Amino acid sequence: MGGKVDLEPILEELDAASALDGLEQTNRRLRDTLGIDHIVYHWVDSAGDQYGCTTYPQSWVDRYLTQNYHRIDPVILGCFQRFHPVDWKRLDWSGKAAKAFLKDAMEHGVGNQGFSIPIRGPNGQFALFTVNNSCDDSTWSDFTATYSRDLILIAHYFNRKALEFEANRQPEFSRTLSPREVDAMTLLALGYNRAQVAHSLSISEHTLRVYIESARFKLGALNTTHAIATAMSRGLIVV
Repeated sequence: MGGKVDLEPILEELDAASALDGLEQTNRRLRDTLGIDHIVYHWVDSAGDQYGCTTYPQSWVDRYLTQNYHRIDPVILGCFQRFHPVDWKRLDWSGKAAKAFLKDAMEHGVGNQGFSIPIRGPNGQFALFTVNNSCDDSTWSDFTATYSRDLILIAHYFNRKALEFEANRQPEFSRTLSPREVDAMTLLALGYNRAQVAHSLSISEHTLRVYIESARFKLGALNTTHAIATAMSRGLIVV
């Protein structure tokens, strides 16, 4: 975990992946490139079915599944309520079940530090992209500050590829956004407020609202934040 490394080759490798085993290989390469312990792409659907692309030990993966840990995992529960990346230290580990889960995880080789990125897919689908390591708080803080933006982009690449390979996880159809809707959603995703977006696009805020509502409807989103997350997860916008 020294100086920052160029992750562009990883993105190119993800683009070129044509099967799930390609994601597994890229996952391991990304872990080694970043010099951390583990990287996980974890999917849980509404029926409780799970899919994983992980570098965790198989013994932990098996135990996680047999114990149905997704029902009590503070990372799953905490991130399901969020749209933004979160450091594990910000999650609630105070409960008895959570403490027992964390103890079990660390005994199976899971590191004490984690950074998870929630991903909202089509039709309300939910996934997590997590980087995990064993180190002190200061080292981990430096790492997440250095790589958070890159990891967010890679997380959405992973999800988009996984959706391509798993046909039964895709929606029956996907409406595309217009160029203006893409522009509006991209600027909002970058943190611009509505007035700034309208000024940048040389349109009124009323017209901007029409674009946003149209995009939200096409994406089946509950609100603007959900629409942005959904557009990113489908690869319709890239921040």
